[in-house]
Amino acid sequence: MSEQDPKGYEYGERQIEDMSEVELRVGQGRISGAISIALGAISVLSVLAFRYPTWLTTAELRKSYDPETLRLVLMACMVAAAVFGVLTFALNRRKRLGALGVLLTALAYVLGGWNVEIGTVQETQLSLGVDWLVLDLLGSAILFIFIEKVIPRYPKQAVLRPEWQLDLFYFALNHLLIAFLIVLANGFAPKAFGWAVNEGFQAKVQSLPLAAQVLLLALCADFVLYWVHRAFHEFPRLWPFHAVHHCAEHMDWLAGSRTHLVQTIVDRTLVMIPLYLLGTTEQALNLYVVLAALQAVFTHANVGIPTGPFKYVLVTPQYHHWHHSSDQPAIDTNYAVHFPLFDRLFGTYHMPDQHWPIAYGTTKRLPRTFWGQLLHPFRAPAPAEVAAEVAADIAAETEVTNPD
Repeated sequence: MSEQDPKGYEYGERQIEDMSEVELRVGQGRISGAISIALGAISVLSVLAFRYPTWLTTAELRKSYDPETLRLVLMACMVAAAVFGVLTFALNRRKRLGALGVLLTALAYVLGGWNVEIGTVQETQLSLGVDWLVLDLLGSAILFIFIEKVIPRYPKQAVLRPEWQLDLFYFALNHLLIAFLIVLANGFAPKAFGWAVNEGFQAKVQSLPLAAQVLLLALCADFVLYWVHRAFHEFPRLWPFHAVHHCAEHMDWLAGSRTHLVQTIVDRTLVMIPLYLLGTTEQALNLYVVLAALQAVFTHANVGIPTGPFKYVLVTPQYHHWHHSSDQPAIDTNYAVHFPLFDRLFGTYHMPDQHWPIAYGTTKRLPRTFWGQLLHPFRAPAPAEVAAEVAADIAAETEVTNPD
């Protein structure tokens, strides 16, 4: 049932295209093939992490590892990958998927398998963090795919929806670059804002209860991210970089990973400023980082969990989906990351009580490949052309809001 907002826009229901060809159904071989490939790839990455721990594992996680337990887990992954690969052949379907899973498992075995020797660990600030990539990918996929299938907003949207491979690549790239980004951000904040550090203020912050410190971190980070986010929308030179994030036309737990490298660097660097100046305890900072990461994935997910009054206090999937909508009343709204507070204060709030967007993506379609999207901002139209487009959009909106 459609309904009009005060400006005359008519809300409606989103129509999902037919995805029956890519649905995961028992007996087709696609599920077993996908599991085989995933476990086979994880096995290869894990063996490499054993061989080259300095460059492929993160120091913080490395301290808590029990090598013998990890060997048992690796053995289980390799055996399961082989079994699921063979199962696709038994089903007589999707043989290529099964063959790839078995080949990846064989490669892991050739590289050393679960008996691979552990390489020498050296001190270094930089690593690719393959272990964090594997752990986060497994955890996120298991948790959010389960939620999206149990309580979906769009039940007809398949797990393997269009362009999922592209967003999976972005997911992996962002994780593999995280150590570099952390070093960059940690180096920028002290050099640029070391003069503003007040040890007395930081001591008072650290004396607060843990929950209060986390809340303070979230509010201050949200304030900075709100204005950074808004700048990427409203400055013509910056928008093409952020448009890469918005060009995803289907929302799910992977969609939020699609970000241009330039925006990733800017976001990670500038958000360090409030975190650095507040000087909270390490426990509070770690807890905030975990909660912020979970919320970022959750708000992009294809979930229809009722949030009740919390949707007016926290950024929820419905709230952030409107930010990704190409529907006219939602364009350039809902910039906040954690709380709607700053959108309310600065006039960029859009939240229809019962409605969700009809369409997602950018109003003008971007390239559909990683390299095309990486180069897109450098091929974007000149500011004069952008200004002409903005004027045309304003004229079109005026016609909608002031019909004859």
